Amino acid sequence: MKLILYLIGITLLLFLFLNKASKGRVVEVFSILWFRIAFAFVILFAINLIASQFGFFIPINIVSGLLIAFLGIPGIASVITISMFL
Repeated sequence: MKLILYLIGITLLLFLFLNKASKGRVVEVFSILWFRIAFAFVILFAINLIASQFGFFIPINIVSGLLIAFLGIPGIASVITISMFL
């Protein structure tokens, strides 16, 4: 736990040393990442609602959310395929 706090502190300290343009890019990347993760969970919820009508259950957890957030449509297909065969 201490190691994580140290890493967060060092990261924030290094963030303070960036110039204004670099800070803008870092904030933009993080905002896009958080939007993709939030949208992935909305997609998972919608897919779970539709799949439950056919008797399938798609788990809504951080791993499937991150998979969809980073891979996009192939991530959705892989989560559905894995949940159908397991």
